[in-house]
Amino acid sequence: MEKSTKNMVILGAAESGVGAAILAQAKGYEVWVSDMGQIKPSYKALLEQYHIPFEEGVHSEERILSACEIVKSPGIPENAPIVKKAKEKGIPILSEIEFAGRYTRAKMICITGSNGKTTTTSLIYHLFRNAGYHVGLAGNIGKSLALQIAEGADYDYYIIELSSFQLDNMYDFRANIAILLNITPDHLDRYENDMQLYTNSKMRILQNQTEEDAFVYWADDPIIGRELQKYGVKSQLCPFSLLHKQGMIGYISEGKYVIEKPTPFNMEQESLSLSGKHNMYNSLAAGIAARLSGMDDNYLRKGLSDFEGVEHRLEKVAVVRGVQYIDDSKATNVDACWYALDSMKTPTILILGGKDKGNDYQCLRDMIKEKCAGLVYLGADNTKLHANFDDLGLPIADTHSMKDCVDACATMAEPGYTVLLSPCCASFDLFKNMEDRGDQFKQRVKEL
Repeated sequence: MEKSTKNMVILGAAESGVGAAILAQAKGYEVWVSDMGQIKPSYKALLEQYHIPFEEGVHSEERILSACEIVKSPGIPENAPIVKKAKEKGIPILSEIEFAGRYTRAKMICITGSNGKTTTTSLIYHLFRNAGYHVGLAGNIGKSLALQIAEGADYDYYIIELSSFQLDNMYDFRANIAILLNITPDHLDRYENDMQLYTNSKMRILQNQTEEDAFVYWADDPIIGRELQKYGVKSQLCPFSLLHKQGMIGYISEGKYVIEKPTPFNMEQESLSLSGKHNMYNSLAAGIAARLSGMDDNYLRKGLSDFEGVEHRLEKVAVVRGVQYIDDSKATNVDACWYALDSMKTPTILILGGKDKGNDYQCLRDMIKEKCAGLVYLGADNTKLHANFDDLGLPIADTHSMKDCVDACATMAEPGYTVLLSPCCASFDLFKNMEDRGDQFKQRVKEL
């Protein structure tokens, strides 16, 4: 097949891929969509609506390798055979965000981090929308950036949640406000079990920033502090901490939430809608982004105090026979589980397990000893969990379905206890995704 100068191939036909295909067609590209799996009916209907040719269950190599550019779904690893062949041919491989960013002049507020991204992104969107800003939500959350632009959205701002996988295939895209919440081990199975490779991906959020831009980051993260010294950062540095110390532009002090720059703001910590230590980081990052964008005191104070939180993130499900059940299915790594446990105030039955991403569970042991009254393992294979936690002497249950898991929790928990689903792991061994795991948990709890 002759190589067209406007021949775009999209690998993966879910939210980002279908959005990229529709945008590419709108911009005059000849588009071909290829998905090695089965395409969901809703996405297939969209492709058919726009008369975009596609294939599923196969990658037609010759056709894919004739592309001038490839937009790759973040879920497809870099070492997938077709991706490796495309790289060998020198075909540029982009993320959907990189491609879509070419076609908008909106200001980009971009959030990444191993934990807290979705909450912080959702909170910033809530702040901006309720303050009357013309704002869109995109990235790892909501409708794809590409589809919104293709449909003619003309926002002044986009609030974009970025995973390391998306950042890996971003090159010219520029974040006007870049937020890096933390860097802790996650997805190491995708990074050759090399923490530095994963770290490098997260730091890509800084690329292309200028003196007009801002970099908002948690100053107490040891990895961010070390990595920043390697980069000639041009943007305005906006560090935050839970402690009031020199150089911080956001912090918590004497029961007050404080932002010093670009203009001073403070409110009572008790008035913040989000509680728990990890949510203080999220609230500080969000408030700084809002302040950098000129948000006034009243809108910021109101938005920080009436945000309802994110589904599957420390979401209170129900109290059954005196036991509080909490859905934290979004806790797909060890650090997220640690913070969830840290916020528990009553004896806790902890549900752990799923598809392990190269987790090191050692740092959880002391927190589990302090907070937990029992452990329930939920996974196709719980061997690693048994090896790490059985010797703590807590009651243990081994389960392989959500029904058995919730039943085991109900048996183990006493009135006044909390049952916490905070699994540390990906969900793909027993569930479609993290949302499916959380939804099944909530359904089973309501059936108790």
